[in-house]
Amino acid sequence: MNESKPAALSRRRLFAGGGTAGALAAVAVALPLARPAEPVVAAAKPAPDKGGGYQLTQHVLDYYQTTRV
Repeated sequence: MNESKPAALSRRRLFAGGGTAGALAAVAVALPLARPAEPVVAAAKPAPDKGGGYQLTQHVLDYYQTTRV
């Protein structure tokens, strides 16, 4: 049979465990203080009279000019 020895408590393991316990304690204290986020209601823009959407402007024409090979 293969007997395993219990792991020795090293300084590195002790400090890692202490840091983990401290972080968990900080989260446990801060968690009840957190308020749920309120839903964001975006104001919808009214639809344009002429349909809106795509507009062929000078900026768009300049872009098309740069894409020609």
